[in-house]
Order: sequence, then structure tokens, then C-alpha cells
Amino acid sequence: MSGTSTTINPSTGEKIAEYQLLTEAEASAAVDRADEAFQSWRLERPANRAKILNKMADLIEERQEALSKLMTQEMGKPISQGYQECELCAAICRYTATEGQEQLKDEARELEGGRALVSYRPIGVILGIQPWNFPMYQVIRYSAANIMAGNTTVLKHASNVFGMAQEIEKLYRDAGLPENVYQSLMLDGKGASKLIDHPKVRGVTFTGSDSTGKKIGEAAGKVVKKTVLELGSNDAYVVLSDADIDLAVETCVQARIVNNGETCVAGKRFIVVADVYDEFREKFVKQMSAVKVGDPTKEDTQLGPIAREDLRETIQEQVDASLQKGATCAVGGKIPDGKGFFYPNTVLENVKPGMPAYDGEIFGPVASLIKAKDDDDAMRIANDSRYGLGGGLFSKNEDRAIELARNHFDTGMVNINGYNLANPQLPFGGVKDSGYGREHGGFGIREFVNVKAIMINAA
Repeated sequence: MSGTSTTINPSTGEKIAEYQLLTEAEASAAVDRADEAFQSWRLERPANRAKILNKMADLIEERQEALSKLMTQEMGKPISQGYQECELCAAICRYTATEGQEQLKDEARELEGGRALVSYRPIGVILGIQPWNFPMYQVIRYSAANIMAGNTTVLKHASNVFGMAQEIEKLYRDAGLPENVYQSLMLDGKGASKLIDHPKVRGVTFTGSDSTGKKIGEAAGKVVKKTVLELGSNDAYVVLSDADIDLAVETCVQARIVNNGETCVAGKRFIVVADVYDEFREKFVKQMSAVKVGDPTKEDTQLGPIAREDLRETIQEQVDASLQKGATCAVGGKIPDGKGFFYPNTVLENVKPGMPAYDGEIFGPVASLIKAKDDDDAMRIANDSRYGLGGGLFSKNEDRAIELARNHFDTGMVNINGYNLANPQLPFGGVKDSGYGREHGGFGIREFVNVKAIMINAA
């Protein structure tokens, strides 16, 4: 038995489309087809793979408007941010096409009595299990690198963005990718988990919650398959005593509300040194209160709906639990009346350990303000988390900020005096419960390859 899945417009609560889920046998057959395609794709010249990725970038740009509208319809992303996501995906394809050829070249190494080569060879079918919050970027991020490496890919996308899953497969096909090198599979979570055991799946990459990621890692570990896990976080943005407060406020508001606050590397905890706390707090609450919430199809909307009703309910539960433990609410904090799954721009104060707003990840536009005694205390609080994906520092002393970022911030990524989501040329990933492995920056293309030593002895 397979069943169906229905996509819902989060702005209205209305049905968009219904999709037939694959049976277990159909999903297994798709992996078999991907493995068959791998036998020829692995031998394709990197330059030819690059041509397809460059064509993919062209098509994403040509179809940008339709793709952005689909993102907005399926998961509520403000339309202007959908355009930005398409631009990022096109840039990833082009960077991967160029940099990938360099990363995959054989390397000469010394060998006593002869010579040696290190060769980076593809390993086979890579299963991607991806979330809905960046419905195009998350898929392009892992698939472009693996396709460039010579692997084949099968995707289990989030069920609320199945329309985008189909469009991505069409993009690859129209770009000239051979059949079955990339496939979007209409599966539920249980069906995807079963594919981990498929003997022809050679690796698994997952983006999502740390609770699910641990299960994925455990399942893959039992069958000795490598994983890349990009999990949740509660990123800390630290405002030091010498910070430019106006810059910090503007940046932190952006970092909290981007993508409706549904971003793994969104700023979530805002740790402000006592000397400047009152000034920051006053300006931050004012700017957060002024954020424009509404129809995500409008170009000037800053904050659209939460992607699903159950996710909005979870946010409210986390906020309520934090308030019950002593946090206070400066603005927002309650589900509004009306259609759609909107949640207000919210600021919580007096946030302390033991509260969801401090310890957990609130995946929505809820900011946690935390007062630190001094700069050292601020860094202690920033690292007082089981997560370690991203974070930020605000200081006019750039050299000191770099030293803190390099040696003291226990995360995979750190912003200084600004906010960045992702860059094709830089590694993306975290530490601790935020996962392991890296994507982008040339690092992702080597995550699922066989690093092969070839030793040539003199005759």
C-alpha cells in the first residue's frame, strides 16, 4: 500500500494538489534505475557534467518567476526571497561546474621506488532526505555536488513541497541530464528510511531536525554507510560592548525574520552585553514590531505564514512553556485570528536556561533576548548550547572579533558585523548536535567519493 499526500497553501489553508506516494517496491526499483544509470554516468567526463550544470543554472534563471511563485504557494516564502533562492541555486550550479572539475582532478604524491596518485572517484547512488524551508536550495545544494562528482541521486523531499520536487527533476531533465541520474521520489518518511538499507544506496545526506538526524545516522551506521547531517540550531548573535548598535539591531532583525524565521542558520538567541543592552533592546523591539506581516505574494511583505499548521502549534507551545518558566513577551507571542498559518513577529526577554527559547530551536519568528554581564559572559552563553551551526558577533574591533570567531565560537560558521545565509564558495555545516559534514566551497563534492590511492612502482 502507498497512499496519497496533499499539499496545502499556508497562506489560506486551502488544498493545492494531491500526490500518489510510491510503494516500497516502486521506490526500490527507482534506486535500481539510479544504480544502472550510475554505471555510465560515473565514466562521463567532468567537463560534460559541468556543461549540464551550467545549463541547469540558465534554466533556473529563465524559470525564476514560476519557481518563486511555487515556493510561495507551497511553503509561504515571501516572493522576493524566492527570487533570491533561485539566484543562489544558479550560482551554486555554476560554482560547482567550475570548482568541481578542479576538486576531482587526480593528485600526484611521492612514493619510494615509484610514484602515486590520489584519485577522487564516485561511489554510487546517494539518497537525499531534504526539508521544505528552502525547497529548491536544499535539493540543489546536495544534488549538484554529487552529480558533478559522478554519483547518481534519489530525493525524498518534504511532502508539503512535492510540487517543487517534481519541478527540480524537470529542470535536470531539460538541462540534458541522462535519465535516472536524478530522481524525485514521492515518499513519506517511513518509505525513505527503508531505502537506507537498500544495498545500492551508498550514502545518505539529510537536512532537518537533530532528533530525526540522529535516527538517520544510526540507521545508516548499522549498514556502514556514510552520512552528511545538517541539523537544527539555536544560533547566537552576540552584541559586544563596543558594537555598532544600529548595525547590530538592523542585522539581527533580518537574521531572525528571514524566510519567515524558518531557517536553520537564522539568528535565534540575541546575547547582549549589559552596558549596551537597554539601547539594543529598545531599538530591536521597535524594529521587530514594525516588521510587515502579510500576503507573501506581495513584494513588500517581510514575514509570511508558517509552512504548516502543526509547526505553528509547536511554536506556540514553545513560547508558552518559556513564559511559564519566567520569560516575558515584549511583542507578539499569540497566534492571530484569521485564515492561514501566520505567527506574529515575537520578542521574548528574561530568557534563561531550562526554557525552550534558550535551550531549543524555535523554528519561526521568535527572538530570544539574553543579557550578559560582559563580553566574556556573552561568549560563554553563546556556547552554552548543544547546537553549533552558525552564529554572529558585533564589534568595532574586527581583529578581536576574528580571534573570538576563530578560537572561541564553537560553531561551523560565524558572521562578523553582518548576516549571510549561504555562499557557494564557503563551507556550510555545523558541529555538536547540529551535525557533521560540509557542503559548498568545494568541500561537498568530496563528501561522497572514494579517495583512492594508486601506487605505481617502477619496473
